[in-house]
Amino acid sequence: MTITDRLFNRLVLGAVVIGFLSLLAAGGLIAWSIQRNQDYNLAVDHTYQVRTAVYQYRVLAERAEAARRGYLLKPDDRYRQVFAETADALPRAFDQLVDLTRDNPRQQERLDDLRPLAAMQSALMRQSAGLVQRGRQIAAVGVFRNDNNLETMQSMRTILSQISAEEDQLLKDRTARQERGVAFLKWSLGLTMLLLLAVAGGSVFVIFQYTRDLNRSRRDLFKLNASLESAVEDRTVDLRRANDEIQRFAYIVSHDLRSPLVNIMGFTSELEAATKPLEELVTRIEAETPDLLTDEARDAVRTDLPEAAGFIRASTQKMDRLINAILRLSRDGRRVLAPEPLNMHGLVAGIAASLRHRTDEIGATLTIEPLPDLVSDRVAMEQILSNLIENATKYLKPGRPGEITVRGRMDGIRALYEVQDNGRGIDPKDHDRIFDLFRRSGVQDQPGEGIGLAHVRALAYRLGGVISCESELDQGATFRLSLPAVLLPERAAE
Repeated sequence: MTITDRLFNRLVLGAVVIGFLSLLAAGGLIAWSIQRNQDYNLAVDHTYQVRTAVYQYRVLAERAEAARRGYLLKPDDRYRQVFAETADALPRAFDQLVDLTRDNPRQQERLDDLRPLAAMQSALMRQSAGLVQRGRQIAAVGVFRNDNNLETMQSMRTILSQISAEEDQLLKDRTARQERGVAFLKWSLGLTMLLLLAVAGGSVFVIFQYTRDLNRSRRDLFKLNASLESAVEDRTVDLRRANDEIQRFAYIVSHDLRSPLVNIMGFTSELEAATKPLEELVTRIEAETPDLLTDEARDAVRTDLPEAAGFIRASTQKMDRLINAILRLSRDGRRVLAPEPLNMHGLVAGIAASLRHRTDEIGATLTIEPLPDLVSDRVAMEQILSNLIENATKYLKPGRPGEITVRGRMDGIRALYEVQDNGRGIDPKDHDRIFDLFRRSGVQDQPGEGIGLAHVRALAYRLGGVISCESELDQGATFRLSLPAVLLPERAAE
């Protein structure tokens, strides 16, 4: 893919991302618009409730007045009953009107003006109705003619008309806002649809581009794999042949080195054996004719010669151990792996039993937690875990009770094993080098040639696994081994 194609794809992808963000913003705008329309609807509904309450109160007041007048003209219990029911409902209707207009201070002021008029009208109506009920109809008519009833009712009608006019204006304003909100919602929905179409188109275009590129890459990869398989197979054969040559070379070289090494070790023994007669001779000369013995001869026989022989012997012994280790590595590299089902808990328990004298001697505890079983080479697994557990016992922290733990778990089709200790730890910069041949880390106060962990890594590779280390100085170390749960026969053959 050229730079221009990459730039174009990035621009298209950026446009799609911006489109999605715009779509989210439009969705938020729609949600806000819907919420605002709901508020407008509630306000309009509230205005209708107030208007209805005003109308109901006005009807009740007019009905009460009409019932009273009918009762005055004709003392009939039906008029009295209608008047009584209507007069009792007026206070409740007034209280409902007060509750509905608590959000409007102007309407509350008008209701405050209406309250004394309503109370006065109610008292006058009840007074005249009471006189009629007691049989004093003429007195009741006289009270009616002189109680300014018409002026009071007119004042009440005026106030109620003002309240209705206020609510009509509120209804008009709120309806207009509601209509604008609906128009804004429609505009938002239209914009969202356009954005949705743009994002959908951009997404389809990007998916088409990537699908086309993916198919082209897949075809190229298929062609590459077809040619790569043969190349890998040829390379694997070459590597296997080179590995076999290296192992044979290591075996031959190590074997050939042993012959001169054996001669050196034999002559060193002869030299050490000749040192004692020479020292006896020097002692006789010192006693009989000291003038014949020089200081250089004395120092050569008693100091230089034993020291040189000891140095040669130590060097040849170290070289012998290294040659034996190289021969062991060469033999293990040529050994054919034999996969078999392994009871890992039993295998580690056997290793722990073989090291019990060492752990008891240093006062360390070895804990075996649950371990998953696997199918692998028994000898290789014993060598790997023996080396790791033995290293844990060798490099514990002096003065700290040793704690060594072996645990494991399954990770998909692989088995993970950990050997953890609370010893002296390993410097993080040495985590990789400790697996190199003849490389060691930290204070060299324990015997060894730096071959063990290299051997462990080589065996882990042969089993299809890897090994790593996690550690800090003075914080202990954890060696983690990852292996396939089942070693395939073709892998073992390789």
